[in-house]
Amino acid sequence: NVTLDAINSNTNVLVEKPIADTLENADIMIEAAEKAGVILMVGQIERFNPATTKMKEIIDSGLLGKIVSISTKRVGPYNPRIRDVGIILDLGVHDIDAIAYMYGSNATEVYAIAGKDIHSKEDHASIMLRFGDEQAGVVNVNWLTPHKVRKMEVIGVQGVGYLDYVDQTVTIHDAKWIRNAKVEKAEPLQKELEHFINCVEKGEQPLESGIDGKYALKVALSAIEASNNDSIIRID
Repeated sequence: NVTLDAINSNTNVLVEKPIADTLENADIMIEAAEKAGVILMVGQIERFNPATTKMKEIIDSGLLGKIVSISTKRVGPYNPRIRDVGIILDLGVHDIDAIAYMYGSNATEVYAIAGKDIHSKEDHASIMLRFGDEQAGVVNVNWLTPHKVRKMEVIGVQGVGYLDYVDQTVTIHDAKWIRNAKVEKAEPLQKELEHFINCVEKGEQPLESGIDGKYALKVALSAIEASNNDSIIRID
């Protein structure tokens, strides 16, 4: 309701992830923004991490060859302020979005194993994603690990890339070399806010649109369904 009130008053909106609680509400927000002619941006902060930008550049340059697998680990202790959702909607959406961003395409299938061993909602999950041309994505998240880890591994036929979101480092390994990429470190939240302001001033579409936000929500909800039903869910 807050988002719709802002949109209906012709205000550009930056909404925190996930974009909404349901796909239906996400559609309402997206359609309202399009009708009003305002920007609807979703706050997927890792897209604005300088290490993400560098890894995306490396992938798109072809340095690693064809990418066959991207896996992530986003684990750490439970934050008591998170009460309305489980680990998949809280943390999993970050990496669901990040993997699709790296591939430049959306997942077509999802399978997941999740459990709630300490908390009232799922507190650990392993999510398997299928992309086109025999490419995989693996998301591991939990609230059980006593220390914070935020990492990505990208496997290509010509090399492997390692990304650390916290340290903002990217390392590339191939058959002959280990190379540390030059990353200009910066605060991702600040870059996210600057990007939103820039889009508003120039009337440009944001890096993370409402459509992108809906995709991440759809995959996250499908992962929860897949875990509950022990089934593979097709993503249309």
